Amino acid sequence: MSGKSQGERRIGLLNGFAAYGMWGLVPLFWPLLKPAGAGEILAHRMAWSLVFVAVALVFVRRWAWAGELIRQPRRLALVTVAAAVITVNWGVYIWSVNSGHVVEASLGYFINPLVTIAMGVLLLKERLRPVQWAAVGVGLAAVVVLTVGYGRPPWISLTLAFSFATYGLVKKKVNLGGVESLAAETAIQFLPAVGYLAWLAARGESTFTSQGPGHVALLAATGVVTALPLVCFGAAAIRVPLSTLGLLQYLAPVFQFLLGILYFHEAMPAERWAGFALVWLALTLLTADAWRSAHRGRVARLSVPLVEKPASAAVDA
Repeated sequence: MSGKSQGERRIGLLNGFAAYGMWGLVPLFWPLLKPAGAGEILAHRMAWSLVFVAVALVFVRRWAWAGELIRQPRRLALVTVAAAVITVNWGVYIWSVNSGHVVEASLGYFINPLVTIAMGVLLLKERLRPVQWAAVGVGLAAVVVLTVGYGRPPWISLTLAFSFATYGLVKKKVNLGGVESLAAETAIQFLPAVGYLAWLAARGESTFTSQGPGHVALLAATGVVTALPLVCFGAAAIRVPLSTLGLLQYLAPVFQFLLGILYFHEAMPAERWAGFALVWLALTLLTADAWRSAHRGRVARLSVPLVEKPASAAVDA
């Protein structure tokens, strides 16, 4: 590997760690916005995210995609669906953190890969390998155990996992870059968000101007907190293999889980530990199978003999 490619890979890894690290530590941020409620925080997040990404796009002069998107109603409809789904995801996550459910929220992102695989089978008719079926089965067993442990289905985890899996599926069909996609989604969210904030202000229930300049700055910072990890993720995605990104994705829920236990001191009775252990077993099976499949693919590519092109083919190329 050349020095340049090694440097690019190192930059990619640093950006990957930064992205997933910020996503993992974000539960520390949302409580700072109290006494604002989850709805007000969500609305500010949607509004200020558009401001942040719009400034970024002006700086890099990337606007051609917007005209193309407007002229494609099907893609625009998919962006609208993505905006709606991520609104649910953001809202539930903010509420869960500020209501003392950080551990259950982290579970949502642990089981997200399993939900993504299940959706691939149900919606895209994908075929699973035996180990993948085993991982999904263990994941379902984990949900049953956690339902017993919580005395109810872990609806926070399930909502976060299914909403984010759906978001990923829709974004794959839209095929926009990370910053461009966020700009399009928050542009759709912007008017409802501002309308809701104006309604809160008219009722005297807005905290934006009543808690001092520090509170204003923190609410405005929701745009940076939303967009900056995405920028780092985009820089990582083009520099490191997908298999590496697949492992890095577990950093965020691990950090969230540890914060829930060690910082927020949430209860973890034995049955919840058992449920989480089953989830981690399922993810171990899934990760090992993915690595084995990727290794076999590399070996197969290396074993293919090189065939010399005919002279005419070389000219045509």
